[in-house]
Formats: sequence, structure tokens, C-alpha cells
Amino acid sequence: MSRKEQRESARAARLEAVRAQQRKSAHRRTVLIVAGSVIVISMLGALAWAVFGSNGPEPAAAGKAGTAGKVALTGLQQYPGLARDHVTGHVLYAQTPPAGGKHSAVWLNCGVYDAPVANENAVHSLEHGAVWITYRPGLPASQIVTIRDDLAGQKYGLVSPYPGLPAPVVATVWGQQLKLGSASDPRLKAFVDTFKTGSQAPEPGGECTGGTGIPLR
Repeated sequence: MSRKEQRESARAARLEAVRAQQRKSAHRRTVLIVAGSVIVISMLGALAWAVFGSNGPEPAAAGKAGTAGKVALTGLQQYPGLARDHVTGHVLYAQTPPAGGKHSAVWLNCGVYDAPVANENAVHSLEHGAVWITYRPGLPASQIVTIRDDLAGQKYGLVSPYPGLPAPVVATVWGQQLKLGSASDPRLKAFVDTFKTGSQAPEPGGECTGGTGIPLR
């Protein structure tokens, strides 16, 4: 090979080496640009979530009213270990109205009453799974209608006025009670829906007709 050919060969080799280095640098730049773009996009997405996502509507939480949630029975009082003896005569109860305890051997017929009923008979109905909604005499008629509507169609529903209640409306089942400031409180219907099966009672499904009392309906 002549010297001229050797020089041209060497120059071609150097040129190829330069081109190879340029291709390598270009590839490195492309990788860096792509990686940088991914990082920037991720950061922008995170920023958008922090600004807009956190201000979006909250999912319905347990214990809050909502289409996907339920109304929590906050304030529900429980009275475990209540006596179940049948007795005659008047019984002094610890709760007003009573949530269970010793009671008459005759249960109260379930339904709506417009006058106070005997505790001892009503407690026997609670033992059978009744839901007893009591209200202060003088409660607005519209609220009484609301109470009756909430219990409409409930075979084991009891409604009656009750003098001396600690709250305008008190919802009671065996061993559990909820005091309410108004019949429009959504917890009233939630209480009925929760306990209407009577599963909390010692004798769920027991008689609620054929006892004593003549309800309006």
C-alpha cells in the first residue's frame, strides 16, 4: 500500500471514529431527554393531583349520610344484662322509657297509640323484637306523622306518647336506646332500619298481637 493510500485509510478511520463518537453522544442525549421528560411529566401529574385532586369530592365515609354510606347511630346507649322475669304490678325501671327488664306476662299489641301505654306490657313486646318510638306529648303533629311513616308497615313497630321523656323523641329496642331532638333526625329511620328484624331481642319473632291494648292501626 502506498503512503497516499495509508494516509487516506488513516483519515477514513479517524473520520469513522469521530462519527461513532457523535452517534454515541446523540444516543446519550436522546436517553437523557426521554428520562427528563418522564420525570417532568410525573412531577406535573403529582402537582396537579395535589392542587386539584385534594379538593375533589370526598368519598362517602362510614357514619355519614350519603348515597353510598349509612347514617351512624351516634349517641346509641346500650344496656346489657337486663332481667327478663315475668312479674305482676308496677316495675321501677332505670331508663325512661324502659329498654328491658322485668315485665308483665302479657305483651302489648304492636301498632300506633295516641295515649301512653303501660311500661310493663311494652317491655314484653321489646323482648319479642319490637321497635318502640316514644315522643313527648305536644310534639308537633307533622313530627308525629314522620314517626308513624318511619314505622309504616313494620309488624313489630310501637308508637306512643310518653310524658317526662328526657328528649323530644326516644327510640328503644331491647337493651338499646337512642335519644333524638326531632323526628326529622335521620338517625330515627336508621334506628328502625337497623333493628326492625328484632335480632337484638331475647325472643325475636314472638307474639306482638293477641295481647293487650287497642292500637289506632
